[in-house]
Amino acid sequence: PLSPVVRNFTMNFTITNLQFTADLATPNSKKFKSTERVMYHYVDPLLRKSSIGPAHIGCKVMAFRPKKDRDHTGVDAICSYRDEPSDAKFDRVTVYQELSNMTSGVTKLGHYSLGSQSLYVDG
Repeated sequence: PLSPVVRNFTMNFTITNLQFTADLATPNSKKFKSTERVMYHYVDPLLRKSSIGPAHIGCKVMAFRPKKDRDHTGVDAICSYRDEPSDAKFDRVTVYQELSNMTSGVTKLGHYSLGSQSLYVDG
């Protein structure tokens, strides 16, 4: 049997109650690493509950970026999943809708508030 193909999709969203600071732009800083761990804590369980759940491998935060005069922080992540014939096919619209529902209409991610128009999923 062939080994499964690993595919990626991007996910972006904005946290409205996390002020952007310069150390969030530095991938090896303590602030970047701790915020990255918190993102995994909240995002990975949601994706595991979604339609790609069984195939979900994980996400990697690529960047935090300033939004709205540095009052908000944008999150850019690349997520991976196994693309096996027996699994449901990745559908970015479905995953977006599922994540929207699980974040109260793209407003809550744990103790973070989200910009309701900020979620973007692209496969």
